[in-house]
Amino acid sequence: MDTKTLAVLEYPKVLERLAAHCDFSASRELALALQPTDSYDLACMRQQETTEARRLLAVQDVSIGGARDIRPSVDLARRGGVLEPQDLLDIKATLIACRELKKTLEKSRKGAPSSADETSQPSSNRARRRTPGEDAVPAYLYPRLAELSLRLPAVRGLVDAISRAVNERGEVPDSASPQLAAIRKELRIAHERLMSRLQRYLTDSATAAMLQDTIITQREGRYVIPLRAEFKGQIKAIVHDQSASGATLFIEPLAVVELNNEYRQKQMEERDEIRRVLAEVSAQVGAAASELLPGIEALAELDLAFAKARYAEELRASEPILLRREAAHPPNVVLRLYQARHPLLDPASAVPNDIQLPPGARAVVITGPNTGGKTVSLKTVGLLVLMAQSGLHLPAQSGSELGLFRDVFADIGDEQSIEQSLSTFSGHITNIIRILKQLDARSLVLLDELGAGTDPQEGAALARAILQHLLETGCTAFIATHYPELKMFAHSAEGVVNASLEFDLATLRPTYKLTIGLPGRSNALAIASRLGLPETIVNAARSTVNPDELRADKLLDDLRKERNRASREREKAEKARREAEALRRELAERLEKIEDERREVIARARAEAELEVEVLKRNLGRLKAELKKLRQPVEALQKLEEKVEAVQAKAAAPVERAKSTEPSAAGIPAPFRLGEKVILRALGSEGVITALSESDAEVQVGPLRVRARLGELVRKMDVEGREGVVSLQNAPAEKRPRSARRRTSAETVPSAGQTLVPLVASPGLELDLRGQRAEDALVQLQNYLEKAYLAGMPFVRIIHGKGTGILRQQVRAALKGHEYVLSFEEGHPNEGGDGVTVVKIARD
Repeated sequence: MDTKTLAVLEYPKVLERLAAHCDFSASRELALALQPTDSYDLACMRQQETTEARRLLAVQDVSIGGARDIRPSVDLARRGGVLEPQDLLDIKATLIACRELKKTLEKSRKGAPSSADETSQPSSNRARRRTPGEDAVPAYLYPRLAELSLRLPAVRGLVDAISRAVNERGEVPDSASPQLAAIRKELRIAHERLMSRLQRYLTDSATAAMLQDTIITQREGRYVIPLRAEFKGQIKAIVHDQSASGATLFIEPLAVVELNNEYRQKQMEERDEIRRVLAEVSAQVGAAASELLPGIEALAELDLAFAKARYAEELRASEPILLRREAAHPPNVVLRLYQARHPLLDPASAVPNDIQLPPGARAVVITGPNTGGKTVSLKTVGLLVLMAQSGLHLPAQSGSELGLFRDVFADIGDEQSIEQSLSTFSGHITNIIRILKQLDARSLVLLDELGAGTDPQEGAALARAILQHLLETGCTAFIATHYPELKMFAHSAEGVVNASLEFDLATLRPTYKLTIGLPGRSNALAIASRLGLPETIVNAARSTVNPDELRADKLLDDLRKERNRASREREKAEKARREAEALRRELAERLEKIEDERREVIARARAEAELEVEVLKRNLGRLKAELKKLRQPVEALQKLEEKVEAVQAKAAAPVERAKSTEPSAAGIPAPFRLGEKVILRALGSEGVITALSESDAEVQVGPLRVRARLGELVRKMDVEGREGVVSLQNAPAEKRPRSARRRTSAETVPSAGQTLVPLVASPGLELDLRGQRAEDALVQLQNYLEKAYLAGMPFVRIIHGKGTGILRQQVRAALKGHEYVLSFEEGHPNEGGDGVTVVKIARD
């Protein structure tokens, strides 16, 4: 692109505002060096980067964190230099930022882009296909950003190596190497011995009186004490310095010289070891330079994409539709900007305009009053073309279309030069000559006040001839002028269209609204009348004007009013469209939320179903085993029953038997009745008798029924009357017999005639401990695991959250070696990742 035109259109100011949104120096350099391209594929790729970055920033806050431009440090390390601790910390922070950004973009990976993602992009940008030379990248929500992230550095072990060598304060810790730890230990010992020896001079009554002050200080790296000058020579010492007044000498007693030497020697050993550690890590950085340097460039490109996205949000911009030059050649539209605003003006106060070339038109002649906005309109067209070809979104309405130009040329502003003895006219003509030598059919030319600064008649003729030449070259041109001859030429010539900037006669101020297709009016008579010029003079002037011109002015007024009315209707329609689009997005978000909830419900239901199936399988297996046992000889079965009854009697025997409250004959307990509440000794569970026979009974326990011998039943009132009897179901785990603690109701060994069924209700598939203190959470965890074990659950999920990780560590430490826990593992990503622990419950 023409460098002079870039300066005239103030394109560098746009780049400066873009660079202000960059997070580190490497991306700022890219932003300030960003140049428009005439390559369709490259321009579309740049636009795609901006669009993807805007979509990503709309759903989460993404940045490059603490990344720095580490290229100078990496280059130094590659050449064998030793990096300072702060340089290494910058490299570490940059690598961590790259890793986090890469993770963010990895999470965006999915099977294929949705139709919504495809249709949200302009048709021209969707049309781009990957060239055979490009690397294949998996389908991502943000494919271009993901492609850039593949180049980010991921040097294995380098972050850990730097962390071991340098702490967060920029210091090399003792743990950096065994040698450094040993040297520093010796250094501390040498320092203590030196200080102890010097302290004697401060406390000894014979020497303390000679000292100016009871302090130990340093001179030239050696520890000294302050001696009063009049006692010079009283202590054998080396004088290192004296005070400004000469009253104090700073001496190193000869008795501590060797101690000082030893301390200095250890300091130098420490320095050398620190340098060796830093050199070792620096060598690792240098070895990874081939990956780090391109990676930083990729990081800068990603940060530039985010900067373009943030700048687009600041401008309230939208992505343009870029058209290939071949497809956009006349008579097709090559330039169509809806509600375009100048990017350097305040978006709240800038007046938006529709700027477009009608079919078949290649030049626009803009007329209007001074300070009416002609120059701003020209700069708006030029800047928006440059921004689009640089990959920046435009401060214009969505749907704006642009063909790509090979060059943009502009002659705007005062070109006079005192040094070169050029007048305004000469300066403009010199610049136009330069432009005419370089332009072709793929150029955009912007000329302000063409032919001005000289005789109006000659200037108009020259302007018309230049315009005719531009049409012959086939370029696209926007020309601002005051000459009525150019308006007439534009009206009659093929490929040229008039445009005008409106003027409000009521306020005598320009409206800055551009109208394509209508020439501007001078409004001189109307303005003079409004300012108070006598009507006789105004009427006299009007009488000399051609009546056809007056009728034409009135017709132009009527046409302008109709166009304004149509424009207002279009704005209403566009507002309705935006509201409909917002409603569509809101409904889509609601549907997505409903779909997420549906998937969550299905997942929970599937997990519960799997739990129930597992319990049923377990109980079915035990029932099959019992059936096999029942086929054994009767004698073996009776022996087994006797053993089980003996164990049950010991486990359930009361401390003290209360007297029966039921009347009985000859001390024989009263028989059980239907509906009576009883306790099953073997299970320690309360139930109600629902059926009776001579030897056994059927007891309803919760939702289940259990058949048991009458001898295994105890009336509830008898149990309540006993002192010291603790229900097996409610007793703490440590006070229960081992058989009761380690067996669920579904797993209890049954006696003959007793049906094996689960009795304890499930405590739920999940336990949420988030927000609790560690000690409270561990108590709740213990109770929950016990209930899950007794309920026969195969697995449970413990939700402890991520946070600082303290609660997670406490929970997993409690699970290790727990009697009810078979194993545990971190949850899958769809279960909550490291915020959840999945526990498999042990079986007997």
